[in-house]
Amino acid sequence: MHILFLTDNFPPEVNAPASRTFEHCREWAEANHQITVITCAPNFPNGRVFEGYQNKFFQTEEMAGIHVIRVWSYITANEGFVKRIIDYISFLPPAIIASLFVRKPDIVIGTSPQFFTVCGAYIVSRLKRIPFVFELRDIWPESIKAVGAMQDSISIKLLEKIEEFLYQKASVIVSVTHSFKRRLIERGVCADKIHVVTNGVDLSRFNLRPKTPDLLEKFGLEGYFVAGYIGTHGMAHHLETILETAAIAKENKDRLRILLLGNGAHKMALMERAKQMALDNVLFIDSVPKEQVVNYWSLLDVSIIHLKKTELFTAVIPSKLFECMAMGLPVLHGVAGESAQIVRDNKVGIVFEPENAEQLYRGLTTLQQQPELYQSYRDNCLKCASNFDRSQLAARMLEILEQQIIQLAQKTGTKNI
Repeated sequence: MHILFLTDNFPPEVNAPASRTFEHCREWAEANHQITVITCAPNFPNGRVFEGYQNKFFQTEEMAGIHVIRVWSYITANEGFVKRIIDYISFLPPAIIASLFVRKPDIVIGTSPQFFTVCGAYIVSRLKRIPFVFELRDIWPESIKAVGAMQDSISIKLLEKIEEFLYQKASVIVSVTHSFKRRLIERGVCADKIHVVTNGVDLSRFNLRPKTPDLLEKFGLEGYFVAGYIGTHGMAHHLETILETAAIAKENKDRLRILLLGNGAHKMALMERAKQMALDNVLFIDSVPKEQVVNYWSLLDVSIIHLKKTELFTAVIPSKLFECMAMGLPVLHGVAGESAQIVRDNKVGIVFEPENAEQLYRGLTTLQQQPELYQSYRDNCLKCASNFDRSQLAARMLEILEQQIIQLAQKTGTKNI
């Protein structure tokens, strides 16, 4: 089977969409399927092309058995709604043109969060007369409103019309959460074509390991209880809550350090606020290459997962939750809904109310002061991680894709596709 995958995030970018797409495609390639990915020059989240790449109209590379085609797009930092929309839309025409030169794909996948990439996959499916798969990672544009980036308007209503059109036209929808599936069914999307393949973790990369000695020394963390957030610093994450928690810890003279690793549209504002609050117990670190991330995870005693307090995010499962499990890191989980239930059911950490710094602080001190409870959470993390093995989840999604090919063959009477 030849799978064509359209995505605007791909390694060496290190965000969740890039990791999921790469790890699935790598598994499919290892299963002897032909994989072509059309993406853009890596630039997320700072809007600067990564070293070794250029924002050219067309360039190719091979990565873990995957044929990668990179096309030109308008590049901007992950900030400013209008510029980001232009960024998203600009990927469409060159991606569609590039797809015309991809020989005989059997199926095309477009992945969100934003759905202009999915629009491209739909157009390609019509041009190539092949099934179109919508991989649903976010309910967009509803998430734009949820973080306050844009209010109801004619533009939002137009985007919602496009969203509904794509749901109806997709041969199959692969959702990353059961909550997303329920929401789509409530909106009239056929339940039979919605499948759930959650996020997971690459167990070959993420596993229990001692704290990296040189980094421990470099950042002066020896002897401290270290809590950390690793990921995008955006409006949706409301990391001000973590800064407020750090202020409480400082006032109480706790032997605690908080590490914030990553980049994003809100990072400079967070750094400025931490400076104003004189938070000498908070350490900001820029994003690091994918292969180095686990060394920074190893510095943590607990991981903080947090999103803005809004109804939409009760349907979200942050992928870093599964990375924490694999690393044996108990979580302090500030996201309500489906992901919080995973934490409770698997007993891998403490759930706190989003945007509640007092509750987060109590969770931190509980894990710091109760070693037996801490160890039980750690043991549960390691035990449960195998339930979210990325290779098994990739195999599940591959079965869904193969079923679509079989159904198309039965409809057309084609024996081999």
